[in-house]
Amino acid sequence: MGCHENIGIEKFPRQGALLGRTVRVSFNYRRPEVLGRCIRDDAEAPFETIFLLADERAVRATECQYSPTPVRSEL
Repeated sequence: MGCHENIGIEKFPRQGALLGRTVRVSFNYRRPEVLGRCIRDDAEAPFETIFLLADERAVRATECQYSPTPVRSEL
């Protein structure tokens, strides 16, 4: 357990551009890749990034390799 000055009942770190984006995630630099969605992308301390995978597991960015999928432009 722990605590952080930027996290509380009414306080949360500002989120970055990856939040909500679909990502491809792999482990140990190997295929297969699985799809996930970024559910946390701290742009300030404690700088945590978390993905929710398609099989409902949550994984921290420090535990995997990831790349955002391309964003489709609206025409």
